[in-house]
Amino acid sequence: MLVVTTESIPGYRVHAVMGQVVGVTARTFNPYLEGIKSLGGKLNPQLLRLLAQIRQEAIANMIAAAERRGANAILAMRFDNRDVTPPWREICAYGTAVLVVAADKPEITDEPYAPQRPEPDTPPYPMPVKALQP
Repeated sequence: MLVVTTESIPGYRVHAVMGQVVGVTARTFNPYLEGIKSLGGKLNPQLLRLLAQIRQEAIANMIAAAERRGANAILAMRFDNRDVTPPWREICAYGTAVLVVAADKPEITDEPYAPQRPEPDTPPYPMPVKALQP
């Protein structure tokens, strides 16, 4: 899965937009337990690894959501975070799931990228019609 922060991918064109996808994870951040600074006053390297791991988890959740929609790329990926409660923080990765094709390939027309849906007034199967009784 190709994930980019840009709104387009050089050499590819967007064939279909599958919609917004979100990957969310939540963690507690307790400065006493996390050990923001070591005794030497430097940033704790384990905290940096934890922050990177949390971001990767949010991205993995976002990619899984895009794959469920049938996308092969995510455009305009961003991060967001918020405090849910004082010790809990939510980290969110989001972007636009798309189906991209190489720019030099012909237009995809014979393969549907989404299931065909019946017309709103048409039932999905033949329904028996009962004769009206006077």
